[in-house]
Amino acid sequence: MLDFDLDGLAAYCEGLGEKRFRATQLFRWIHQKGAADFGAMTDLAKSLRDKLAGVAEVRPLPVATEQASADGTIKWLFDVGGGNAVESVFIPEDDRGTLCISSQAGCAVGCRFCSTGHQGFSRNLTTGEILAQLWYAEHHLRQRLKLAPGERAITNVVMMGMGEPLQNYSALVPALKAMLDDHGYGLSRRRVTVSTSGVVPMMDRLREDCPVALAVSLHAPTDALRDDLVPLNKKYPLAELMAACRRYLEAAPRDFITFEYCMLDGVNDSDDQARQLLALVNGRGAGGTERVPCKFNLIPFNPFPESGLLRSPRERVMAFGKVLQDGGVVTTIRKTRGDDIDAACGQLAGEVQDRTRAAQRMKRLPIQVVAARPDGTPKTH
Repeated sequence: MLDFDLDGLAAYCEGLGEKRFRATQLFRWIHQKGAADFGAMTDLAKSLRDKLAGVAEVRPLPVATEQASADGTIKWLFDVGGGNAVESVFIPEDDRGTLCISSQAGCAVGCRFCSTGHQGFSRNLTTGEILAQLWYAEHHLRQRLKLAPGERAITNVVMMGMGEPLQNYSALVPALKAMLDDHGYGLSRRRVTVSTSGVVPMMDRLREDCPVALAVSLHAPTDALRDDLVPLNKKYPLAELMAACRRYLEAAPRDFITFEYCMLDGVNDSDDQARQLLALVNGRGAGGTERVPCKFNLIPFNPFPESGLLRSPRERVMAFGKVLQDGGVVTTIRKTRGDDIDAACGQLAGEVQDRTRAAQRMKRLPIQVVAARPDGTPKTH
């Protein structure tokens, strides 16, 4: 049952000879009340309850482990079968509760600074497996936090867990629609964010099918550097990505794109590179001609041995952010949450039966950073 948005559930119920309003009742029981037992759905006709019990189920994901951080962050490891497990993270704040959800077991994009990418890719999650993370977290936390009836535990969802959401598009969109549906979780489009490394054609489709808030993993101001940090850039370079961002804003619930930028010591964190970013988003770089309304979210890198990368010092991050702010771009520095339980950005690893031999594939030469000498000639280090 978790595999359906409301339209999909209505079609399923029609196949059972039931009217659409029965699907709406069923949808509310599952998502608003967290019911998994059809027998407990008391306003459904007994004949329908008996019918569903014979042909359907609400299938939670088994929780393999739960870890709680000193800062209140909670990380769950969900078993998705076949030797694969994915992670979800709940981040509590005074004014919101955010759930970070995975969309794939592993990730095929292979970004240099991401622990998930270094473990490779196994498979896409189903719609039900994506929604089951929210279903469990919402209803488990309601009981755990002793919330009043109708009070939500999860107010924001970010598709920033394991995987590239837009490479699992067919499963992602029904899950998003269930999150947004007033008969489901009733989240606003502004409070559901899809993060992408820049799958341009799917950004265009999402704009048409289900425009929610969009975060783009940028991490470099030039194609040469981004090719190395985010290999997908070789297929969809910065000029195409910036154009897709501008198109997305035509339907987006927010009037800006969030650019995520992981701060890597000596790689992408110089003042010159901050100025190159300003040129890029203002339409003066990478073949662009128009400004992309945006904000930057600077992310402290969470090191892991295989990456060969280091976190930028805080002083460098602050100086980098000041260049962006002085250039008129809203810039925030992400507060690191849950790093003591490996729940911070870029740390989600889960357990994946890799089909991509990522460990061998990602053994590369050190990143080549090209900078300019005072006389304008290039130097490489």
